[in-house]
Parts: sequence; C-alpha cells; structure tokens
Amino acid sequence: MPGQIKTPEEIELIAEGGKLLRSILNDVAKLVKPGVTTKDLSDFANKEIRKVGGVPSFIGYGEKRNPFPAAICTSVNDVVVHGIPGKEVLAEGDIVGLDIGMIYKNLFTDTAITVAVGSVDEKKQKLINTTKRALEIGIQQAVIGNKTGDIGHAVQTFAEKEGFSVVRDLVGHGVGYSVHEDPQVPNYGKKGTGAKLVEGMVIAIEPMLCTGTYHVYFESDGWTIRTEDGGLSAHFEHTIAITRKGPRILT
Repeated sequence: MPGQIKTPEEIELIAEGGKLLRSILNDVAKLVKPGVTTKDLSDFANKEIRKVGGVPSFIGYGEKRNPFPAAICTSVNDVVVHGIPGKEVLAEGDIVGLDIGMIYKNLFTDTAITVAVGSVDEKKQKLINTTKRALEIGIQQAVIGNKTGDIGHAVQTFAEKEGFSVVRDLVGHGVGYSVHEDPQVPNYGKKGTGAKLVEGMVIAIEPMLCTGTYHVYFESDGWTIRTEDGGLSAHFEHTIAITRKGPRILT
C-alpha cells in the first residue's frame, strides 16, 4: 500500500507549515544550554507554534488514558525518543533529541534534531554527526520507484560502517493527514523490499542510532523509550515529499 497520496496543493501547504516548524525547532535548539529544563523548551515551542497559527500535534496524541502531554519530545542521553518534558535540568555534556510536530492548515509535519548541551566529547559528537548524515543518505533514496527498504538499507549500512547500531522497534512513517500514517519507513532492511515509493507520498524519515545495542524498552510513563544497555542515542528527522524531481525536504 503506497499510503495516502497528497495533491500538489496539499504538498505546498505541508511545505509552508514545515518551513515554519523548522524555524521554530531551530529556535528551540538555540535555547539548549546547561541549567535549562526540558519543560522550558517545550513551553517555548508550544507558544511559538500557536503564534504562527499552528497547533502542536503531539499534545494529546495517543491513547485517551495516557495522552502525550507536551508540544515536543525531549530525549536526553540514553532516551531514544518520546521523552516527556518536565523538571529535568540539562547539564554540560548531555545530548538532547528535540522532536516537534505541528498541525498547520489541517495538515501535519514532523521534524527532529539532536543537539549537544554545551561541550560534548568526541564520541557524542560523532553520534550526532553520523545520525544527521544517515538522514541525508536515507533521503537520497526517497525517489519514485524505490521502496522503503532502500531507505532503510542505506541508513543501516552507513550507520553500522561508522560503528553505531540502528533501532529496530521504532520506524519512520507516512505523515500529512495525521501524525502517523502508512507506510512504515524502517531505518534498516534490504534493498527492493517494503512499500513502493510513488509520486505524492509524504513520509517522515527518522534515523535513530545508538552507541551500543539497538534494543530498547519503555519506561513506566508509557512514553519514554530508552536504550536497553544505557548507551547513548541520537535522532534526526525530516518530512519528505516524493516528487518527479526527486525527494523534496518539507521541513
């Protein structure tokens, strides 16, 4: 199943929202420094999203009994994704993943980066740089006629060559009409497998790399996902449109 195809007009609106969202995410990243709480970052993002006429798509997402409570996910050190912002104070040498989503003109975008808190050691910086590069390499495979497995294979091959593991239990996804849509976009796999990429698809590609094992577990809050061995993890994400001219980054 190719997922839900977006019209050219819808893709332009997603791009409009995506440009705004990326600017907000960049501003959130500038606030990251020792002594700042993760709640400070989320409160700022919430305010800025609403200022541009958007709605934070993560607030209230999930099951009614345990909806996500914040505008962004803040994932520190061994947290892979879905860290809940709160009283946690960022410290020199931490790394923090910032994942943000927005509804803008009834369409959804999703994007993420991982940033250093102050100065970090060489290992942490390499993890950040490699995860960012893995996203770029995955995006290069997002062309008409390829399959999701081509994206995953490219990400996995590069990540493992650089000495990092790729999370298996969490994947990228279609996006546009809701936070998560078909198809799933794994960050590992074999060439020529998975869903076929066709013009008009909009997908979120989001490598999650770890310094140790790729096995993860959920914390008791039902959201926070950590590496099983306490190894570090980084996360980067863009919303991408599949077009005749190649992959178009919308965020």
